[in-house]
Amino acid sequence: MKRLPALAALLLLFAGLPAFAQDEAIDVDGPPPQLSGLQAEAALAVSDKQKLTQEIVDSLFSFSELGFQEFETQRYLTEILEDNGFTIERGVSGIPSAWWATWGSGKPVIALGSDVDGIPKSSQMPGVAYRQPMVDGAPGHGEGHNSGQAVNITAALAVKEIMERENLPGTIVLWPGIAEELVATKAWFARDGRYDGVDAVLFTHVDDEMNVSYGQATGTGLVSVEYTFDGVAAHGAGDPWKGKSALDAVELMNIAWNYRREHLHPLQRSHYVIVDGGDQPNVVPSKATVWYFIREMTADNIRENFAKLQRTAEGAAMMTDTTVSRRIVGAAYPRHFNKPIALKMYDNMRAVGMPEWSEDDQAFARAFQEFMEADEITGLRTELEPIAAPLEEPKSGGSDDIGDVSWNVPTVTMRFPSNIEGRTGHHWSSAIAMATPVAHKGATAGAKVLAATMLDLIQDQSLVDDAWKYFREEQTPNETYVPFISDSDEPATEKNIGIMSEYKDRLKEYYYDPSKYDTYLEQLGIDYPQLKDPDAE
Repeated sequence: MKRLPALAALLLLFAGLPAFAQDEAIDVDGPPPQLSGLQAEAALAVSDKQKLTQEIVDSLFSFSELGFQEFETQRYLTEILEDNGFTIERGVSGIPSAWWATWGSGKPVIALGSDVDGIPKSSQMPGVAYRQPMVDGAPGHGEGHNSGQAVNITAALAVKEIMERENLPGTIVLWPGIAEELVATKAWFARDGRYDGVDAVLFTHVDDEMNVSYGQATGTGLVSVEYTFDGVAAHGAGDPWKGKSALDAVELMNIAWNYRREHLHPLQRSHYVIVDGGDQPNVVPSKATVWYFIREMTADNIRENFAKLQRTAEGAAMMTDTTVSRRIVGAAYPRHFNKPIALKMYDNMRAVGMPEWSEDDQAFARAFQEFMEADEITGLRTELEPIAAPLEEPKSGGSDDIGDVSWNVPTVTMRFPSNIEGRTGHHWSSAIAMATPVAHKGATAGAKVLAATMLDLIQDQSLVDDAWKYFREEQTPNETYVPFISDSDEPATEKNIGIMSEYKDRLKEYYYDPSKYDTYLEQLGIDYPQLKDPDAE
């Protein structure tokens, strides 16, 4: 029997402890561990696939597709996987742009997921440290979701080669987070049993650091819901008294909710946009729709605030003599990540370390931070932060529908360093680095960690057992997962059709062609790093 290094034995000891036994961040002193054996081979295989990693990152960046409309992304990624022996199922859960890829047989079943959609109005030239849209007003990858599938596919292919050679049992599944920015599919995947029989989900997400967490995550869960009011049209000047304004109902609902905010817990977040406010001012709007996100820290509190919102909508309808209906657009259960897998993954992060950034990379990062007026001009991170234990106090923030997955199967989210600190979330600034050497190197480092963790699960049944023991004995005894969606809620697949129809032909002019250009920066004619806007004074 192979003897465990002292550090690995220590981490296994930690994995057996209760989830909340340690309140402080875990920082392991001493030299980092080294990858060895098949894990070292997998890391070398990932390095050999850096060109593929770069091409995936750059290609998805160039497609710039919004949620539910990720069809170029689907075509491109599934072709790569089919060419490498994966079986593809398209259109899963009634979502045309979704897909599921499977290779291998037997246990463990390891599912690798990452989001693929972009952000409206975040089109941005990469590699320039200032604002320069590729297509003005168009969507772009202002969250960096073009990078995670590169991490997953590179790692999966590296591990697959080893499994074939060594005749190792196991099944690799790859799947996309479709329309994550609408938090609108993972709850549907879970509802439809897509994770049944899966032993572990390893999810990846871009960041400016390499890290993983366990226990309750920072941030919120949510319900995304549209309320549509139906009234009666009339001439706005000739006989408005005959009308029943659906827009009045929307405005009254919003006013009431804004007054209520004072009496909601400070950790809640709620926001809305008016999707349909009528057609023109001289017609009393017979139909109007408002779209809300209701966020809170716990599932019970989300349901409580959702019920308050429902009563507010009904009250607005009563005041305006209109009727109201609602539709669930998305949902995200509060996240809870698996401790044994997270500790093992962090061990692999320490072994792989942060990428070796060039001086050009650092100069680009510093110039970007100066442009964004960051509090500190630090450049790119060069050291790992300690893995964080569960928060002593909940901390509000964003949501991710990976939470629904995390309550169905042991799950972790690996954050990999393909972006720059100082950016604004959901914003063009988060796209600036995402088709540059920063993104490519960060994705390669992430793929090495992911491949090593996959092999840990494949070679060590006790890790799988510990993960499920934590899931059953620490995570789920005090909370029963009840999804926010019902069996009859359908995915909102019509979302973003109009925006993509407006911009897709113009974006096609910028699609990356790796047969002609080594990198996307070369195709765009960008001399990286471009630190100053040549058109600026």
